[in-house]
Amino acid sequence: MHLGTFAVLAASSLAWAEAGEKQARQAGSGPAAWDAAYSQASTALSKLSQQDKVNMVTGVGWNKGPCVGNTPAIGSIGYPQLCLQDGPLGIRFGGSVTAFTPGIQAASTWDVELIRQRGVYLGAEAKGVGVHVLLGPVAGALGKIPNGGRNWEGFGPDPYLTGIAMSETIEGIQSNGVQACAKHFILNEQETNRETISSVVDDRTVHELYLFPFADAVHSNVASVMCSYNKVNGTWACENDKIQIGLLKKELGFKGYVMSDWNAQHTTNGAANGGMDMTMPGSDYNGGTILWGPQLNTAVNNGQVSKARLDDMAKRILASWYLLKQNSGYPATNLKANNVQGNHKENVRAVARDGIVLLKNDDNILPLKKPSKLAVIGSSSVVNPAGRNACTDRGCNTGALGMGWGSGTTEYPYFVAPYDALKTRAQSDGTTINLSSSDSTSGVAAAASAADAALVFITADSGEGYITVEGATGDRPNLDPWHNGNQLVHAVTQANKNTIVVVHSTGPIILETILTQPGVKAVVWAGLPSQENGNALVDVLYGLVSPSGKLPYTIAKSESDYGAPVQRSGTDQFAEGLFIDYRHFDQNGIAPRYEFGYGLSYTNFTYSSLTITSTASPGPASGETIPGGRSDLWETVATVTATIKNTGGVQGAEVPQLYITLPSSAPSSPPRQLRGFAKLKLVPGESKTVTFNLRKRDLSYWDSGRQNWVVPSGSFGVKVGASSRDLRLNGKFDVS
Repeated sequence: MHLGTFAVLAASSLAWAEAGEKQARQAGSGPAAWDAAYSQASTALSKLSQQDKVNMVTGVGWNKGPCVGNTPAIGSIGYPQLCLQDGPLGIRFGGSVTAFTPGIQAASTWDVELIRQRGVYLGAEAKGVGVHVLLGPVAGALGKIPNGGRNWEGFGPDPYLTGIAMSETIEGIQSNGVQACAKHFILNEQETNRETISSVVDDRTVHELYLFPFADAVHSNVASVMCSYNKVNGTWACENDKIQIGLLKKELGFKGYVMSDWNAQHTTNGAANGGMDMTMPGSDYNGGTILWGPQLNTAVNNGQVSKARLDDMAKRILASWYLLKQNSGYPATNLKANNVQGNHKENVRAVARDGIVLLKNDDNILPLKKPSKLAVIGSSSVVNPAGRNACTDRGCNTGALGMGWGSGTTEYPYFVAPYDALKTRAQSDGTTINLSSSDSTSGVAAAASAADAALVFITADSGEGYITVEGATGDRPNLDPWHNGNQLVHAVTQANKNTIVVVHSTGPIILETILTQPGVKAVVWAGLPSQENGNALVDVLYGLVSPSGKLPYTIAKSESDYGAPVQRSGTDQFAEGLFIDYRHFDQNGIAPRYEFGYGLSYTNFTYSSLTITSTASPGPASGETIPGGRSDLWETVATVTATIKNTGGVQGAEVPQLYITLPSSAPSSPPRQLRGFAKLKLVPGESKTVTFNLRKRDLSYWDSGRQNWVVPSGSFGVKVGASSRDLRLNGKFDVS
């Protein structure tokens, strides 16, 4: 969305791994639920005039309703003024709502229970304020460009991890009767020139990376999808029939409706005939350009857009409304409603805490053990002095960082900065804190020199391109820490040889300068923790919990190692193809600083007893099309188990990860691809068996010639470990 931008149904069992005592959740058949909704929609449609249908698909215009997007009420069928509202981490412009953690922090937990709970709570608050359509979650930008301004809104550059997170979040939101909106469809990977750039991408790459998590979204019966600003292979995404009709509605069997991103529509007939179903907000930001409404009515009357296409648009919107049972007892819209937060801050703290990744812990300096004196250094250790919500849409990097900036933000109801929580803990321990809440290197020595340990806070920020922050127009211009973070750390280490670096960032930063400082004993990657920033950090720093987050992206030694820079011209050729993030590093033999899936703990885990069973057979998918694609793609065809044991001295949680290598008969593919994970909580000495259920889609590649997913014949490699490079167990199985 632009500047000023003001599902309980699961079609099938999921593919992520479960601990032995849990079962993958199932719910009513996706097709059956949609069939019932379509029956109701058809009955309602017969009562509507052509003008009613046009009204239903056309927003009322910018800034002309209570929400960022609104369509008119239609009294003849009891259809309300529909409220569409940002966003992916909470209710934008809400009066008394929770600022949930960004998607990237949720992904960093690798905990499907917390991710689903986050979705449930998001949906509860949306319904509580009468929002019909919550504009999230985010699968695009996927995050191929590490500098990408909005990567933090989504779940990271691995399509499998993002797909599972999309599914869990959507089912959580929609369990409350709120329509989720999967966005931004598709290939909108940067903010720079986002409204003019053309993403030129080959068919296989689209399917195996960028479409993959949207298939999960559709399989979880997402009610709506938002088309993106950019062009795809030369045609605007919001009027590109190949992606909206061909990929989404036909191949993936999407039954819901496609809305435009705000002011992303360019023509009347092209959008309608290209598969878009609703225009948002209904005008440009000046209110002068209206492309549907009267213009759509004229186009239908002239035969330029068929009456059947208009009926299809309206029926899809109605079906989503009926699918979520919003026709019965749905609350009136009141974004300022009180008492919707419940206990939701508990999820914020848990996701913020369990998404913290411990990158380095020399001499076991952490957890802290009642130090007599601590130094706390850096402007991001304290709340923005001007106020926690002083910058519109979080459009600044002043004070402690909890989320990036743009339309995907919300107001903080409160904000616990690191210093706030550290001060509270220090008082109970009798610890003295020396605070230097500046990023200036002068005076640092005085604060740090006498302390048992020095905590230095650094950041990097990014966001949506309609706001420029410190010269960053959405995308980050480089991957360095902001505010001279490298120099600040250096100055602290000169005064204190027990320096602990805490990073809050929207994405990877290059840590090489910091890691060369001999006084840096620990690096704590705290991500984007939102309103519970300090509390979550103290939980980990003091060992109330053992850190259990794992990186949802790769941290490189050099920015150029990623091979996917922001494109400054009018075209992004996606020359890297399938090889983004860890796939690129693995394919090209590049050593990362910290690999995808990496994270330390205060305890130790061992892996043993790998077992593999398979009923997979080679060949193309052949099932009927259901929400998410061909039905057999979602069937479990192989099962892998492993035993994980806590061999350390404290309770902790481990994330065993399963990576698959396709047989040599497949076309060129990444050396390893994530295809399973679980989060196991283990007390010292405890063992659990993790079970990974592999679906046919997890073992397939996209064959552009056949226009189908194909399971190759031959030997599949199976690796299970603690990260994409720390692979403890190796096996294989044959498909013939």
